[in-house]
Amino acid sequence: MSILRIPAVLAETGHRSHASIYSSIKAGLFTKAVQIGERSVGWPSDEVQAINAARIAGKSEAEIMALVIRLHAKRAELVTA
Repeated sequence: MSILRIPAVLAETGHRSHASIYSSIKAGLFTKAVQIGERSVGWPSDEVQAINAARIAGKSEAEIMALVIRLHAKRAELVTA
């Protein structure tokens, strides 16, 4: 797994702007960024791939929201392990 910065996330997802990524996060359709430095964030590549796969598979927004919740829960498990 690698951490993708915003330009790579935009390229991977097809989003056109930073604002569209953050709107998707607010709507629960994309995972929150992880802090990787004092002033930098990124997204785990496996999470971006999972969301892309769900979109390609034609999953509904409700199903993608559930996926995002599961991905956030998986992060929490990694921290407590």
